[in-house]
Amino acid sequence: MSKFGEYVKSSYDELVHKVSWPSFKELQSSAVVVAVAALVIAVVVLIMDVVFGVQPWGWKGLLGYFYSFFG
Repeated sequence: MSKFGEYVKSSYDELVHKVSWPSFKELQSSAVVVAVAALVIAVVVLIMDVVFGVQPWGWKGLLGYFYSFFG
């Protein structure tokens, strides 16, 4: 048997007999955790962009307006 054939056979054997796959319920809960974490990170980045960001349409961010008002 060729090396590639042995590789495919051993990979199949490992995936079927040695890997512990999560149940559907575990998979769903993990997907929910990932979705919530992505949403939280997106909101944090949005807040940082509003506070610090310079936008193409002239928005200087809240700190930019603060500095121009007091500066």
